[in-house]
Amino acid sequence: MSYLPTVSASLLLSALSFLPTNSAPVAAAPAPTAVVVEAPSSRALATAAFEQHILQSYAQSGLVTSGLPVLVFREALIGFYNLRQQGKIAPDQHVLTVIDFSQSSKAQRFWVIDLEKQRLLFRTLVAHGKNTGEDLARTFSNREGSEMSSLGFYRTGRTYQGKHGLSLKLHGLDTNYNTNAYNRAVVVHGASYVSEDFVRQHGRLGRSQGCPALPVGESSDIIRAIKNGSVVYAHGPAQASYASNWLNLEPAVLAFAGTTGRVVAGQ
Repeated sequence: MSYLPTVSASLLLSALSFLPTNSAPVAAAPAPTAVVVEAPSSRALATAAFEQHILQSYAQSGLVTSGLPVLVFREALIGFYNLRQQGKIAPDQHVLTVIDFSQSSKAQRFWVIDLEKQRLLFRTLVAHGKNTGEDLARTFSNREGSEMSSLGFYRTGRTYQGKHGLSLKLHGLDTNYNTNAYNRAVVVHGASYVSEDFVRQHGRLGRSQGCPALPVGESSDIIRAIKNGSVVYAHGPAQASYASNWLNLEPAVLAFAGTTGRVVAGQ
């Protein structure tokens, strides 16, 4: 990392800029005072390293042209490290799923990323709840019977065979946003109304009862890839006013620093 020399040099130049430039001798000049340049804190370096890690992962995972906004990926990664720090996911879990409900239902707004191998595993369509909106998702709820989608971070559970075939249980981890997901039977499953053909016929994707439903031909492979304890992050439009403790940057930086062996001041 090259942060220390760069920042130190900048600070030194700033300090020197305040010294007098007149070269004429000055009578009875006081003894020169040493200029002390403080190195940036280890916490600042860790934060910079984490932000760099986000950008590198985004680029190396092939997400630049995938339709996933970098700021949404950043939120997902912050939550991922916070969940790991709190023991909500296993240390060896590296799969992250991102749903961007701020995008049109016609867009492929569902991504599965292997963070360890830095590889995009899947990108596809995903439905939102029928009371969440038509083409655009606008309204979200954690309430039973709402038939709306729920925002926030989830941990995937076990699979089962249901009326939609292979399906995957979800455990909501965001208080006030999705903690009723399990009781509401908000699960990942395949559905015939999630297809390009449906979009061509209706001008939008079909809608679920709140489940993130996937195309039938891809759902089983995706479910097998993300089952048993991986992270799912459902991002929403700005007007949804989603605010979560899982998006706090500082603990995520500490968790990331722990994985790289960094020692952060104040820990």
